Amino acid sequence: MVDVHTPKIHPHRRPEVVVETLDPGRVGNPAIAEWEAAGLDAPAMDVLRQYRLARIRQQLVERDFGGALLYDPLNIRYATDTSNMQVWCLHNAVRYLFVATEGPTVLFDFHGCGHLSADFPTVTETRPGISWFYFGAGEDERERAAQWATELADLMRAHGGGNRRLAVDKCDQLGIAALVAEGLEPHSSQSFVEEARKIKHPEEIRAMRRAIHACEAGMTAMWRSLEPGMTENQLWSILHRENIARGGEWIETRLLASGPRTNPWFQECSDRVIEAGDVVSFDTDLIGPYGYCCDISRAWVAGSNRPSNAQAVLHAVATEQIAFNMDLLKPGMGFREFAEKSYRLSDDYMPNRYSCVVHGVGLCDEYPSVAYPQDTKKGGYDGVFEPGMCVCFESYVGAVGGSEGVKLENQAFITETGIEVLDRFPMDLVPEV
Repeated sequence: MVDVHTPKIHPHRRPEVVVETLDPGRVGNPAIAEWEAAGLDAPAMDVLRQYRLARIRQQLVERDFGGALLYDPLNIRYATDTSNMQVWCLHNAVRYLFVATEGPTVLFDFHGCGHLSADFPTVTETRPGISWFYFGAGEDERERAAQWATELADLMRAHGGGNRRLAVDKCDQLGIAALVAEGLEPHSSQSFVEEARKIKHPEEIRAMRRAIHACEAGMTAMWRSLEPGMTENQLWSILHRENIARGGEWIETRLLASGPRTNPWFQECSDRVIEAGDVVSFDTDLIGPYGYCCDISRAWVAGSNRPSNAQAVLHAVATEQIAFNMDLLKPGMGFREFAEKSYRLSDDYMPNRYSCVVHGVGLCDEYPSVAYPQDTKKGGYDGVFEPGMCVCFESYVGAVGGSEGVKLENQAFITETGIEVLDRFPMDLVPEV
C-alpha cells in the first residue's frame, strides 16, 4: 500500500520580486551571485574542453576511423564547446566539424561567423561552410555537394594516414553519395559520439550543477508566480525567461499541462486557464548555462487548496517509483537487469506508463534509454551503468480515463558506490520555497 502523507500547506501569494537573488544592477550573469552563494564552484573550462575532445578521438581510434564529420550542433558543442544559432542549425545544415583522429579540428561555420570560435583551443582552423541543401543551394545542390565532399576528402587525405573510413553523425543521401564519389568510406555512426559523451568528467558535473541551480531558480519563479487564472503558456514562459537571464540557451519541449490535460501525458502547454486545485505537471527539458541539460519534472497543485486524496495518491506512487529505482541502481548493473527489477506500476497505471524507466543526460537527453520490460522487444537494449554517467529517473502516474496525472523526474550522477541526486527542488505538491 502507498502511504499517503498530507502535504504541508503554506499561504500562496504572488511576490513582488519573483526571484529575490536577481539584481538588475549587477554586471554580467545574475546567476554568478547565486552560484557563489550556493557554494557552486566554476568548472575549469579548458580541462572540460580537452577531456571531451579526447573522448571523441579515443572512440575514433577504437573504431578505426580516420576522422569524423559532425553536423549535430550538440555533437559540435561537445567536441569543441563552440555554439552558433544552435536551434536554427538543427534544421539548417550550414555548420559542420571535421575531426581528424590524429590531426586538426576544422570548423566550417556559417557565413561571416569564423570569429566566434577564434579563442577556442579545441578549434585548429575555421573555414566558411558550404551549404548544399536546397535552402542554401537551390538547383545547384549536386554541384555544391560535390565541392563540399572534395574539401572534406582533401582533409582526410592530408590527415587520415591513408584511412578512408569517415564517421558521420548526420547526413542525407546526396552528401553520402558525394563522399563515396571522392573515394571515402562514410559510416553513419552516432554511436561513437554517444559513447564518448556518456562518461562525465568532474568538471562537467560542476557545470551541470550550476545549470541545474539556474533551472531551479526558474522553477522557484514559476511556483511563486503560479495563480489560478493564468494560462499554461504564461506559466511556462517564466522558466524560459529565467533560463535566458542566467545564460541558459533553450528549452527542448513545451511539456507543461494542467488539470485534465495532465492525463494522458505529452500534451504540451496551451492557452488553457489554470484553475484552483488543478494539478500542474511539467518537464523542464531545459538546456541551461554551459549548454548542459536540466531534465527534471515536478507536479504542483495550483492555488492554496489542499491537494485532494486522489492527487496525493498519484503523487505518492510517482515518488515511490523514483525512490525505489534510485535505491536499486548500482554501477555495474545491466540495463535489462535494472528494468526487470525496477518498480512495478499497478495495472491501473501501467497502460499510461512513461516512455522509459531511466535515461542518460548531458548536453541533452543522451544514451542510454532503458525501456520498461514490456517494451523491450520493440525498443529495449542492454548495456551497463558505469560510474561517471548521469541519468534521469522518470515516472508518470495516471490511470487510463483518470482525471489527472503526475509527472516526476530526478537527475542523478552515478558514483563508484551508487547515485547522487543533483537536483534539490522539493518534490512536494505544495513546495515550500
